[in-house]
Amino acid sequence: MMQILPSSQDMSLPHSTVQASPSNLGLRTMETLVEDLYSFRDLFFESHPLSQAQEKAQLVQNQLDQTVDQLNRIQAKYEAEFSGDPKLKAEALFYHGRALNIARDHNGEAEKLLSRSVKLDPKLVKAWNELGECHWKRGDTETARTCFEGALNHESHKVCLRNLSITLRQAPASNLSHEDRIRNVESGLSKARESVQMDTSDGLSWAVLGNAYLAHFFTISQNPRTLKQAMSAYKQAEKDLVAKSSPDLFYNKGVALKYEEDYSGALECFDRASALDPEWESPKDHAKALFKWLCDLFSLIQQKGKLKTKRFNSLIESIHPKSLGPYGGGKFLPASGPSVNLEDIPFEKLTEGLNERKVILGKVIFSLQSLDGVPFTFCLADRSGHCIAVNLYNVSPGKGVIIGDSVAIAEPYFSKISIVREDKTISFDLVRVESPLVLVINGKKASQDFQAGIQMSTFTKSS
Repeated sequence: MMQILPSSQDMSLPHSTVQASPSNLGLRTMETLVEDLYSFRDLFFESHPLSQAQEKAQLVQNQLDQTVDQLNRIQAKYEAEFSGDPKLKAEALFYHGRALNIARDHNGEAEKLLSRSVKLDPKLVKAWNELGECHWKRGDTETARTCFEGALNHESHKVCLRNLSITLRQAPASNLSHEDRIRNVESGLSKARESVQMDTSDGLSWAVLGNAYLAHFFTISQNPRTLKQAMSAYKQAEKDLVAKSSPDLFYNKGVALKYEEDYSGALECFDRASALDPEWESPKDHAKALFKWLCDLFSLIQQKGKLKTKRFNSLIESIHPKSLGPYGGGKFLPASGPSVNLEDIPFEKLTEGLNERKVILGKVIFSLQSLDGVPFTFCLADRSGHCIAVNLYNVSPGKGVIIGDSVAIAEPYFSKISIVREDKTISFDLVRVESPLVLVINGKKASQDFQAGIQMSTFTKSS
C-alpha cells in the first residue's frame, strides 16, 4: 500500500513562528531550502526524462547533501538567536529533520532532531507530523498514530489526517480483534475523506482516499462499487503533478484494476510504477505474478483442465437440466425488483456485461489458486465443451467448488479478456460473480455459510 512520503505540499502545515527579524530571516531561508529539496524530488520528472529514473535516488541524495550543508551554515550563523528562543530552535531543528526525512527508509538522525523539536515546542504541529512519519518508517505504527492524533488535537490539517488514515489501516492485525480491525478501516476511510474535503486539489490526499477504499474492499466487503470509488479517487490524484509522479499511486491503482478484472490496465500501472522507481521490487513482482497467473489460467482453459478426453466428455455429457435446481423453469429473485423467469443459455450466447434473465449451467473442470486468495477462480464447461473462467468473490475461507460439481449462475456478468505481453497473446471468457449465494451447486442453492460475513457498512463512523 501507499508509503507515507511527505511532499513539497506538506510545508503548508500550520504554526510557523517565522517573523521579520534576522534570525527569522534565517528560518525563512531554511524553509525555502527544504521546500526546494522536496520540489526537486516530487517534480523530478517535470524536468527530467523518465529514462533518468534510475539516477533519481542519487540525484536527490546529492540535493539533500547540498541542502544539509546550507542548513548547517544557517544554523551556525544564527545559533545564538536560536538557542535563546525555544520556539525558534524547535523550528530550526524541524527543518533539519524534515530534510533528512525525505528518504523512503527510516533515518535515525531525522527522528532525533524532530524529537528534540517537539520537546522544545509541543505545539509545533508540522514537527509532530514529521516525527510520526519517522516512527511509521521504522515500523512503529502505534507511536506514529499517537503523533498524528496529538497533532490533530492542536489543529486539523490534511497531512495529519491522511497520515492518520494510513496508520489506522496498517495497525498490526495480530494486536486487534476482527471488530477493531474493521473499525480502524472505517475510521481510516473517514479520515481520508476529511483530508480530501480540506483541499480537493491535493492529489496525495486523493491517493490515500483511493487506498482507504481499497482496504475497505479487502477487509469488509468485496463490493465492485467500492473498487469504482477507489478508481475515481486515483483518477483525481493523477490530475496533481506531485501525485502523478508517485510510483505508489500507480502500484495501488494497479491492484484495484486487477480486482476490477482490467488485467491489461493493471499490468500497465505496475509497469509505470516500476518505471518511476526502478529499485522498488513490489510492482515488478506483482506484474510478474499476475502475468504468470493469467498464463496459467489461459493454458488450463486451453487444455480443458488437463483432464483426459474421456473424463472431460463424461463430465459434460452428464450435465442435466435438473442441476439448475430452483433456476430450472422456476423463479429468480435478483438484488432488487420482482422475481423473474430465467432462460438457460449456452456459454456462446453470453453477451458482454450483465446477462439479465439468463442462467448458465456447467461442470467444474478445475480451480486455480488466485493471487492473495481473492477471488476464488474456477472453470466451467457447458454441454458443448465451451469453457469459461469464473471469478467468485465474497467466499468464506475454505469454501468453494470442486471438479465434477454442477454449477448454475443466475444473471452472469460476462467479459472477454484479451492481453498481449511478452510476445504472448492471452484470451479467454470470464464470468464475475459477486456472491456465492447466486450459485446453484449440484441442484441446490449455495448455503449462507458460503458467503463471507460483512460486519459493518462503508459509512459507519467510529467513535
